[in-house]
Amino acid sequence: MSASFGSALHSLANYRAHNTRASQEVLEKGKLLLNSNAASKLGDDAWAFLEQLALAAIDVAKYDVADECIRQLAAKFPESPRVDVLTGIRMEATQPPETVLKFYEELLEADSSNAAIYKRQISVLIRTGKIEQAVLKLSEYLDTFYSDVEGWVELAELYSSCNQYTFATQALSHALLLAPQNPFYVLQFAETAYSADDIPLAVKMFMLAIDTVDRHTSDESIPTGVSIRAWYGVKLCCRVLSERSCSSASETPLPKNLNLLDELATERVLTAYSAGGTDNATGRELVFSWMGPSDRSGSRLHFVH
Repeated sequence: MSASFGSALHSLANYRAHNTRASQEVLEKGKLLLNSNAASKLGDDAWAFLEQLALAAIDVAKYDVADECIRQLAAKFPESPRVDVLTGIRMEATQPPETVLKFYEELLEADSSNAAIYKRQISVLIRTGKIEQAVLKLSEYLDTFYSDVEGWVELAELYSSCNQYTFATQALSHALLLAPQNPFYVLQFAETAYSADDIPLAVKMFMLAIDTVDRHTSDESIPTGVSIRAWYGVKLCCRVLSERSCSSASETPLPKNLNLLDELATERVLTAYSAGGTDNATGRELVFSWMGPSDRSGSRLHFVH
């Protein structure tokens, strides 16, 4: 095999190892190998190469190359679920969504354990705006693949996109059962509870997010990332609770020492922004102004999901 072939193989293997798409580069190097029939000399590596090249070709609309790769894979692995997924992705590029959805549904009827086909079907439903069907299909998927944390988070995001925040928090509760130490999921739960107007539950979860991410840091540390967003959430909740009575659908009790918690949240947010450089001057002034006692607009703000 020539040096150019060896270099192409090395580059393609490196892309696979680092999960790098680089579709145009993969196509150019992959076509060199495909046209020279070098794939027949690669042994088992040929199949990973053909799959990689097929996906790259689909990305850049070189469907003849993709079709040839899929043809060779199907010949080697007839009725392979992995080849079925690749075939479905190829169909998504040029076929009507209804045709693709029917193809995926037939595959699931034959084998309901194919998680990848479920995910492709759900992706098509979301992309075509069929959110209600996507929710039903994703719920069906999670009945079988309960431990898929990302699936629960996606279900929560679908509910949130329809302003069904109570259902979204229920979905996120499953994600927290599966990944209780992930502060991003705790923060998302808190913000969703806030949007659902369950303010006692929201402040409880904001504090849990802070505890999850900061438990190994000192109290004097400067909040960053999840911590500062969570402290900001605590401040929002304290303002809401000081302005009106709030019930809790989850029956979460109101936080004790609300005034002290409000003061602490104010101090933590101001500390974070006071530590910023000159590039953050405008944002800092806005935060300082909002934190002032004369500005009571905070309760009307909402988190962006």
